[in-house]
Amino acid sequence: MLADNGPLALVTTFAASEAGLILVPWNTRLAPDELAAIAASAEPAALVHDEACAGLADEVRTRVPALRIHALDLDPSGPALEPVPGPASDVAQLYYTSGTSGRPKGVMLTHENVLVHALTACRELSLSERDRWGHIAPMFHLADAWATLAITAVGGTHLFVPRFDVEAVLRCIEVGRMTVTNLVPTMLNRLVRDERTQRADHRSLRLLLSGGAPISPTLVREILTTFGCEYVQTYGMTETSPYLTLGLLHEHLADLPADERLRIQARTGRAFTGVELEIVDERDRRVPADDATVGEIRVRGRTVTPGYWRAPEATAEAIRGGWLYTGDLAVIDAEGYVNIVDRKKDMIVTGGENVYSTEVEHVLDAHPDLQEAAVFGLPDDEWGEIVAAAVVRRPGAALAEEGLLAFCRARLAAFKLPRRIHWLEELPKTGSGKIAKRLLRERFAAR
Repeated sequence: MLADNGPLALVTTFAASEAGLILVPWNTRLAPDELAAIAASAEPAALVHDEACAGLADEVRTRVPALRIHALDLDPSGPALEPVPGPASDVAQLYYTSGTSGRPKGVMLTHENVLVHALTACRELSLSERDRWGHIAPMFHLADAWATLAITAVGGTHLFVPRFDVEAVLRCIEVGRMTVTNLVPTMLNRLVRDERTQRADHRSLRLLLSGGAPISPTLVREILTTFGCEYVQTYGMTETSPYLTLGLLHEHLADLPADERLRIQARTGRAFTGVELEIVDERDRRVPADDATVGEIRVRGRTVTPGYWRAPEATAEAIRGGWLYTGDLAVIDAEGYVNIVDRKKDMIVTGGENVYSTEVEHVLDAHPDLQEAAVFGLPDDEWGEIVAAAVVRRPGAALAEEGLLAFCRARLAAFKLPRRIHWLEELPKTGSGKIAKRLLRERFAAR
């Protein structure tokens, strides 16, 4: 499926399942050669596209001549699909990872994976027929696609924004009376820092979810101030359908002072119902729940992938002893709330000291003159790696390197300070809206 957010993406999700076909959602922002490489791996029999993606579909066909291409007709009077029942363990969907860490892999999700996740999310988030979900994050990505099933299951309403645009999102809230959505932090950042958002009517919103990438406490505070609705931080992976944690407060914490509640809300969250989650050291021993000892998150449960498409070695590397090792480094507190400190691959080792990129990013995000920031490691002959930052100023700001470093110096140890600061007009993003650190590393390592 190659389509922007819209009815076709919704209908195709259910049609493929009903017909016993595996759905392979394609990132509409990829180049034709990249899509052709995914086609070579997945070997799909046919490609369904919408009008907006017709040109891209034709480009792919020139590279994959055997691929049958269809512009799906949504006419309800057309021929009905013949249901093809199959076991819950059959693969229902095949998602290719965004490639932030290298070559994309095909993540297999079974009917059981996606159905159990959708129904659990309905209970966890109190979704109902009164909810009007805004499909704003791309539906080819699980940050949004899980809601295709969940909102349908509760009889809610689907609203579509084809591609992220601040004005279109605000119209979806005001005119569409949107009640709930899940956005990646870069989208939320653009919304809360746009003056049009401050003037908009947000009263229909009851819940905003954030997921797909880490988020800073500063941005969480701005979201709460701007929208005045409930906020829940989420964490998950394509491999887990996707949610692994939710930043929902335990009942006995609901009466805490506002600042303390905000501190908990800005954390990664407690385990999603049905997910068994542990944080372990390099010897697979659980780390103490002291909110300080760092380990790797591993998980298991009915929403976890059986593995990667035609990639037994990658599957064996990620799933060991029945546990999926996420590659995310985190701490856990006595209440069971997890807080991610970094991806394993993004942790910077400089002069023998570990620097977690998210910690430095949270400090940068707190500077009032910065729009967004990304921190990453670059190779260095003397230190092994150095801390580097790519930053974007807010419109009209005149922030210089000396001022930014002084701000960081007051809040970070000297070895955590960025040794190089790259000023950009915009940070590179993946198709799902995440900041693409791999591209930043490749771009600036050559300098």
